[in-house]
Amino acid sequence: MDKLSPEQRHKNMAAIHSKGTKPEMIVRKGLWSRGFRYRLNYKRLPGHPDLVLRKYRTCVFVNGCFWHGHGATLNEQGELRHEKYCCKIPVTNREFWVKKIRRNKERDKEEQRKLAKMGWHCITVWECELTPRRREETLDSLAFTLNHIYLQDHSVAKPYDPTEEESLQMPMAAESCD
Repeated sequence: MDKLSPEQRHKNMAAIHSKGTKPEMIVRKGLWSRGFRYRLNYKRLPGHPDLVLRKYRTCVFVNGCFWHGHGATLNEQGELRHEKYCCKIPVTNREFWVKKIRRNKERDKEEQRKLAKMGWHCITVWECELTPRRREETLDSLAFTLNHIYLQDHSVAKPYDPTEEESLQMPMAAESCD
């Protein structure tokens, strides 16, 4: 049974926002201080990613563990089970929450599939990865991943090989053709 009255529960749930959350602000400040520039809640892309780094062609989703079912899996009966401490499905109104979290997980996968088809990279940062103990490690890992993506996307397909030029036997611009 719920410990709060319906009015109190409504007030609590209405206070939960989807933009400008504390985990999102941590990621934003961490990326900004490392020199990354981004757009917020970019409406032109499916799923309205929390952060969009156009230079890196990357979308960053900062997900709350509860709302997006971090560590929750479907068992054989189609029921949602939680395997991690960070996503504990409430006992009260369990059927509603299982359905909601399952739908959120399906929608997240579908949106990321659409973004991948459009050529975008997707990175998900979970709320539990931003605890004070793990925060810097997570942000450093995110920065490393973004730089790795940039280098892979902008690398030359074939490295320069000077011996190939010699095998072509074409005259150099400064040489005379006798």
